Amino acid sequence: MRPAGAPAVPSAPMSDTSARPPGPPAGLRVVSLVPSATETLLAWGITPVAVTRFCEQPDLPAVGGTKDPHVDEITALEPDLVVVCVEENRREDAERMEEQGLRLHAIDIQGVADVPSELDRLAAALGLERPTMVLPPRQPPTGRRAFVPIWRRPWMTVAGDTYVSSILEWVGLANAFDDADDRYPTIDLSEAIDRAPDVVIAPDEPYPFGERHRIELEQVAPALLIEGKDVTWWGARTPGAIERLLALAAEVGHQRAPGPATDR
Repeated sequence: MRPAGAPAVPSAPMSDTSARPPGPPAGLRVVSLVPSATETLLAWGITPVAVTRFCEQPDLPAVGGTKDPHVDEITALEPDLVVVCVEENRREDAERMEEQGLRLHAIDIQGVADVPSELDRLAAALGLERPTMVLPPRQPPTGRRAFVPIWRRPWMTVAGDTYVSSILEWVGLANAFDDADDRYPTIDLSEAIDRAPDVVIAPDEPYPFGERHRIELEQVAPALLIEGKDVTWWGARTPGAIERLLALAAEVGHQRAPGPATDR
């Protein structure tokens, strides 16, 4: 997720790899500055020569974060390709890497429907021939609405123009804050209560929501705790994430009633 006000990596011309055909995957040196892309590359059998500290790969060298990559270290690795993302990386870092002569591939995913085509583009940039990803069918709306907190103190959630909202809609759940003006609005918990969602879907990242928060969350609605990556990371995990969320969507409406509130 990109914090409000952070400049995005432009989707063009960096994402256009047609002018410079990639070589074969064997020996390809790739730096991934996108956690979702790192997970996908590893699933494809490609081990990046470096990643970010947010990629959760302690056995791989880290070259900074998504918003503060160590450009000099990346340049010294002499990568064949640096994978960046319009949503997560900064324009100025991308421009600096291009000035260093690095070849970049920018992924631009606004919602679930973009995942197959963007992975096709990434595979082409890597010289891989892979079948196009087939996603589970999009489900019709169930009429049920979910509140998705992504931070606490202050409380934050997601608006409609986010990947999180998109994948919930894919499984038939509406986002209780889909009309928010900010993509990641800061709210009071009372605002979530006022919107009367059917369920709280609490991911364990970026904020580590867990059982200790259940009573507080259930001031709003019955709470389901989930693996955050299923709603915030796209890529090779997307079909499986949709299947898991479909099972979760089937639970909505069958949770226990909310309990008394305490602040933990």
